[in-house]
Amino acid sequence: MDTAFIYYKPVTGKNNIGRHSEQTTIANLLEQGENIVIYEPSKSGKKSLMQQTFLGMRISGKQFTTAEVHMQHVRSVEEFLLEFGSALLRAEATTPDEYSSIVQNCLPDTHFVFDPDLYTATDDVLSVSWELDENDVRSMLCLPWRLAAATGKKIYVILDEFQNITFLENWEKFIKLFEEVARNSQDKLCNFIFLGSAVNAMKYLFEEKVIFHRQVNRVNMTEIDPREITDHIVKGFLTSGKVIDRDLMMSVCKRFRGNIWYINHFASICDHLTKGYITDATLQEALDMLISIHEPRFKEMVSDLTGFQLSLLRATLDGCKRFSSADVIERYNLHSSANVRRLKDALCKKEIITFGENDEPIVLDPLFEYWARKYFFKMKD
Repeated sequence: MDTAFIYYKPVTGKNNIGRHSEQTTIANLLEQGENIVIYEPSKSGKKSLMQQTFLGMRISGKQFTTAEVHMQHVRSVEEFLLEFGSALLRAEATTPDEYSSIVQNCLPDTHFVFDPDLYTATDDVLSVSWELDENDVRSMLCLPWRLAAATGKKIYVILDEFQNITFLENWEKFIKLFEEVARNSQDKLCNFIFLGSAVNAMKYLFEEKVIFHRQVNRVNMTEIDPREITDHIVKGFLTSGKVIDRDLMMSVCKRFRGNIWYINHFASICDHLTKGYITDATLQEALDMLISIHEPRFKEMVSDLTGFQLSLLRATLDGCKRFSSADVIERYNLHSSANVRRLKDALCKKEIITFGENDEPIVLDPLFEYWARKYFFKMKD
C-alpha cells in the first residue's frame, strides 16, 4: 500500500529526510578510500542514511558495488566468514557458474567451496569442506580486495550489527588478523562501513579497545531538524486530505527526540484514525496505541533490573547528572559511589542508557523514556 509514512524499511528519495551533511561526509570519506563506523540506537536511520548516500554517489556517476554482511545471528568465526563470503559472492554474481568461478579463482587452496547440490537445496552459495584454519580466515578477509581488483570497481562492505563480533571465540585475535589484512592492503578498492545499534558495545570496541586504530572514521548522526520533519509529516497528511497543526507536530518531534522511525509510525497511526483534522485527542490515541505496541519490549527491558538499577534509572529521568554526589546517593538510596559505578555499567550493558561527551546520561530510546516516566514510575510531566 502506498503511504507517505514509511517506517517498516529503509527509505531513499522523497521519503528520506535530513542528514544531508552526514551523506556528504560519508561520500567524501568513501571516495577517499576511508573506512567508516556508525553506532546509533536501533531504528535511528543508519540503513536509510547509507542507502541515500549510495544513491547520491551513483547519480553523480560513481561506479561501485555494495555488499551487506548481516551479523545479527553470528556466533562463531565460521558463521561470520560464511556470511561475509556469501554477501560478497551475491554482490558480484548471480548464477551457479559465476559463484563457482569466484570461489575457485579468488579462494584457491582454501576449504571454502561452492556446492551446487547445496545451492539447489538451500540457496547457500558458500560452504566449507573441512575445519577452517588461519589461511582460510586470511583468504576470506582478503576476498573483497580480490574481487575489486578482478572487476575494476570499488566495493563497499557494510558490516551490520558489528558489535556481535564479540560473540566469537577468541574475537580479539580475529580482530587483530582483520586489522592486519586491512592495513596491508595497499589499494583503496575496498572499504568497510561498520554499523552497530548496541551503542555502548560499539563504544567499547572502537573507543575503549580502539580496534582499527587510525583505520576508521566515526560519523555521528545528528538529530534531524524538527522543521524538516514537520514539513515532511504535514505534506504527507495533505496527500490524503488531512490537516495537522504545525505547532502540534513540533511537539511530537520533541516527544520523540526527532526519531523519524517512531514519528513515521506515529503519523501512520494518526492517518488511519481520522478523515480530517488531526486533533490533540487523535494524537493522544495514536500515542497510546504506539505505546501498546512497544510496551511488551519495554517491560522486558526493566523486568530484570535490580532495585538499585531502577533507582539510577529514576535519577536519570529526574535529570540528575552527578550520580556520585552525596545528596543524589542519599536521595535515591544508591548506597555508595562504588555502587554507582557498577550501576552505570549495568545499565550501559543493557543498552538502556549511555553517556555523552560531558558524561551526561542519555536514555537511548525516546519512547521507552516516555513510557518509563509515565507508566512505570508514574512521574508527573
